[in-house]
Amino acid sequence: MKIGIVGGTGDIGEGMAMRLSPQFDVIVGSREKEKAEATCEFGIEALKKRGQKCSLTGVSNQAAVDSADIVILAIPFKHLLGTLETLHGFEGKIVISPVNPMEKRDFFTFVPPQEGSAALLLKKLLPPTAKICTAFNSIAANRWKLLDEELDYSVPVCSDDAEAKQQVIGIVNRISKLHAFDAGPLAASYLVESLTPLLLNIARYNKMKDVGIQFH
Repeated sequence: MKIGIVGGTGDIGEGMAMRLSPQFDVIVGSREKEKAEATCEFGIEALKKRGQKCSLTGVSNQAAVDSADIVILAIPFKHLLGTLETLHGFEGKIVISPVNPMEKRDFFTFVPPQEGSAALLLKKLLPPTAKICTAFNSIAANRWKLLDEELDYSVPVCSDDAEAKQQVIGIVNRISKLHAFDAGPLAASYLVESLTPLLLNIARYNKMKDVGIQFH
């Protein structure tokens, strides 16, 4: 299975690539191919030091979409529309959105688009055959890159496509100690996306770090 990461050189994308690449063929995309290649070289070396083999390839964002079976959009919400305007080829692909529309004001707050969530905006922007899944939204960015630490979070997954949802749940459950949960249809994605500003506020006001969620 080939997983492409659009925005794979950002904090979240780079960490995701290193966590996924020991088990999947990961294609790291960037606006600058050279930056993606450098990210992959760093990731390969970091995993090699830990005795792990991996599959990492650095390409452009468009090449990441073209080559992948599953595409992860590891980009901030403010760049979502601009990035998608430069890309095509999502037809028939599973598209994973960890995108959270939020702003830092006096506190972190959820600021959804008119559609109600980033996921529903994607549904509007992408081809009808794209299978959109919301996942990975509430994992702190820097935790992805701390390879010596386990990720022991719960991961809600939303989608209108039952088969795609199960595939994404299967991927989540193969990463560290993550545990995926079916969180309903894509329309419920706003509930998942709004968790991140909540967690950031809890971390800020309680002097905590990397706050996550677990369902028991």
